[in-house]
Amino acid sequence: MQSRTPATRASGRPRSATADAAILAATRDALVELGWSKLTLGDVATRAGVAKTTLYRRWAGKNELVVDAVAELFDELRLPDCGTLAADIEGVVLQFAAILARPEAKSGLMAVVAESVRDDALRERIRASIVDRQKRLVLEGRARAQARGELPPADPEETARTVDLIFDMVAGTVVHRTLVSARPADEVWVRGFTRLLLQGLTATT
Repeated sequence: MQSRTPATRASGRPRSATADAAILAATRDALVELGWSKLTLGDVATRAGVAKTTLYRRWAGKNELVVDAVAELFDELRLPDCGTLAADIEGVVLQFAAILARPEAKSGLMAVVAESVRDDALRERIRASIVDRQKRLVLEGRARAQARGELPPADPEETARTVDLIFDMVAGTVVHRTLVSARPADEVWVRGFTRLLLQGLTATT
């Protein structure tokens, strides 16, 4: 099923950040209580205390709404400054795993990824709203490690070439571990994963 044309904001009335936050929070609550299949925009509107038309002015449908609700969770990720690249990576990976363990993140992400298999527009929204936004963590971590002297300087072209690869390695491994294999990404596992990742980074830089 293809997504409808993305909703456009009506001219005149400004968009309310408070309403947006309430809608996204209500979406996550509904995911936990009802699950993906039973979640409706009408239920979300009732929970958020807004008119259903308010949702349709902002989102084209349920798929897009859930993507944005899940994306807001991943926006909470912060790269800690723990003094070393290894410790920084371990810190952010543990945060990521903790978010994936939340019922609203788990059910929402798995559902929209499954839907995106047959919906190109939805796949692009996931990429733009979740994947591309979180690549900032790779750039920040690499720049910090270079400033410490842990990694050598790299030209912009080389940096751009490897950011996608590094992000895919981290995100793909943690998602597979927690959501596909349903195994814990605890401190022991994260430490071992980080050690292997750093071996690859130092070998290619």
